[in-house]
Amino acid sequence: MSPLLPLVRYQSALLLRSQRWLAPFLLYAAFLGIGVRAGDRVLDSLGYAAAGLLPVAAWLVHLCVTHEPEAARACTAAAAGPGRAHLAALLCATGSAALLGLAGTAYVVAVSDPVSGNRRIAVAPGSAMAAGLLAAAVCVLTGAAVGALGSRPVLHARGWSLALTASAALLALVLTPSPAKYAVTGLVTGARTGAVPLAVLPLAAALALAAAAAAGVCALSSRRR
Repeated sequence: MSPLLPLVRYQSALLLRSQRWLAPFLLYAAFLGIGVRAGDRVLDSLGYAAAGLLPVAAWLVHLCVTHEPEAARACTAAAAGPGRAHLAALLCATGSAALLGLAGTAYVVAVSDPVSGNRRIAVAPGSAMAAGLLAAAVCVLTGAAVGALGSRPVLHARGWSLALTASAALLALVLTPSPAKYAVTGLVTGARTGAVPLAVLPLAAALALAAAAAAGVCALSSRRR
């Protein structure tokens, strides 16, 4: 069995060369540019930035599992196994979204005002950064799970895949069982009180969700490409 790291590098090289990553990256940059202003409350802005990562992560997963030409995909699957090849695509997309989340969180902390809603309670920038990174990780993992379940090998029809992925990403931000909703809501609530929430439990739930989704689609990829 081939090591997983070279497969992730191969998928990353494909994504970079295709330039299909530009659209979700530019969309997220525009999302931050419109919604985050200098002097806004830091925790509110971090919640906004984290929420935008969920659909971006789902979009990146959709790109990474479909950007490889059919002939190349067949060769990769034959050499490394279809499950490992598919997992490498998922890891490439999740890692790309995580890097975007890291940059976005650092930007928000740098330009935002570290105060509570009434601007009377100071919020430590380090604590805000940690809370923002945790919430960003929750949204990235939730978005990766949504993208994995809404793309091949689960759904092959491109139109249905995109429509269902977009709908599921929106629902994952508003439905109560979603770990992303808890993480984002925690930041917004914390902005009012000045308490910095650390989304540890939502992160554990998002990790479990992403791991289960990855295991399921990688197992399915062995039977249905």
